[in-house]
Amino acid sequence: MTLQFVYNGQDFVTEAQRSSGNGLAPEPSNFDLTIQAGWSDRMNRGLFRYHLDDLQTRIIPGPHGYVAQLNIQRGLQRRKPQEILSIKQEFNANQFNFNKIDPEEVIFEMTKVVEGRKEKGQLHERWRVVVLVNVSPLEFGHCLFVQEPSCCLPQVLTSFSIQVGIESVLLSSDPGFRVGFNSLGAFASVNHLHLHGYYLHHELQIESVPVKPLVPEKGFYRLLDFPAGFLFYTESECVVKVARAICQVTDFLVESNTAHNLFLTRGSPPSDQIQDEKDHCSRKGVRIAVWPRTSCFGAKDESAFNVALCELAGHLPFKNKKDYELSTEKDVKDVIERYLLPEAEFHKLEQHLTHHLTDL
Repeated sequence: MTLQFVYNGQDFVTEAQRSSGNGLAPEPSNFDLTIQAGWSDRMNRGLFRYHLDDLQTRIIPGPHGYVAQLNIQRGLQRRKPQEILSIKQEFNANQFNFNKIDPEEVIFEMTKVVEGRKEKGQLHERWRVVVLVNVSPLEFGHCLFVQEPSCCLPQVLTSFSIQVGIESVLLSSDPGFRVGFNSLGAFASVNHLHLHGYYLHHELQIESVPVKPLVPEKGFYRLLDFPAGFLFYTESECVVKVARAICQVTDFLVESNTAHNLFLTRGSPPSDQIQDEKDHCSRKGVRIAVWPRTSCFGAKDESAFNVALCELAGHLPFKNKKDYELSTEKDVKDVIERYLLPEAEFHKLEQHLTHHLTDL
């Protein structure tokens, strides 16, 4: 019988902190313990395509602090990605999807309960979320959040899936737990709605980079550093409202045939200034970066350095030792630059989205 993970708003961790030194790791939450125990169990039982040990890691010199990791086995052993031809491609039951996995890969099902009365603005309470291991892991704890697999939803975000992503970050006491999404045309490998979650115990610039307010009452900002993109921010009491605003943006991107990646992480409150030490280390809320980007269709070149959710956030899994050891910050930026929208196109999109969210 599948393990049930039941939670409510009282389970959110509201005081996570990013240590400014080599402090002790935070006490794991019940959510962390459940994912980590289930993931380790499946690893020990041989359900993965390869055994993931501690990955060789280096910080690439430079102001962006890119976190490079050597993960050769993922490039060699992972399931061949599906050929994607459109951002609006329909679900195809004949292709691989999460209804075809080994049931032993499921860690648990997530259910949110609201005691006493229906939570104001609560989204689609009837949906369930299945959390399963990614059998070709990027990092420790790499799992997938799949919204009601039997509904066969294509890889297009819903308000509910965004809300679950945000709440998963809030359920973790570990500032290294991240969640992300690749749209079709942005290196999604499977056209069946899912988000990624994993632990990366290295600080990323996206956690505190300065931002410019666009529609701050809806938590909407523009990132002021490379790569160009947008940022939402929310703390536990505004998750539903911000999830809806994010979905309005991603719906707009889908309708305009613009590929996109999302990265959700604990982060400091938005500011257009370099923050002092206290604010820099604060992780009360969740930052959600949204990167519109050029579309990449057809099958992935698995020998290449593919730019998806974690690469845009500054986490760089390399598939060969030479690139891992020799790549400079300029090399990385040059590769990422090829996938970003031209500046004029991004600026036009910024104006459209600002007006769109202001009018809604």
